[in-house]
Amino acid sequence: MAIAATDAADRVEQLVILTERLTELIANQCQAFEQRRPQDAAAMLEETSRLANLYRHESARVRADPRMVESAPLEARTRLVRATEAFDAVLARQGRAIEAARTVTEGLVRCIAEEVASQRSQASVYGAGGTQTAAATATAITLNKRA
Repeated sequence: MAIAATDAADRVEQLVILTERLTELIANQCQAFEQRRPQDAAAMLEETSRLANLYRHESARVRADPRMVESAPLEARTRLVRATEAFDAVLARQGRAIEAARTVTEGLVRCIAEEVASQRSQASVYGAGGTQTAAATATAITLNKRA
């Protein structure tokens, strides 16, 4: 079954619009993380998730049946390729920003846990021989390496 050139061109145009919008949202989230403002990134999360799911679905359909876009004009397909390359670049940037935020967060949690542990006073007790010894105190801090 051949896909009409106009249908393919429309599909490519819609994919370009979707990819560019998703790229813009993720770039804005990256900027928020880089400026240490994760709350700004969180505000965009719902729309980003919705568009990411739509992108995943549509790109899977095109991968499964490339005929859906192959009859579109070369210029339109080239725009889609460029939009996809920009999207890939911003995803890499987002990965670096999130990894940096995770590393900083884990470091802060570790420092806080160490400080709390060092501030706890060691209790003294008398042993069986009448000598004073330090009693071990329990610490109720759990560190999860997957922040």
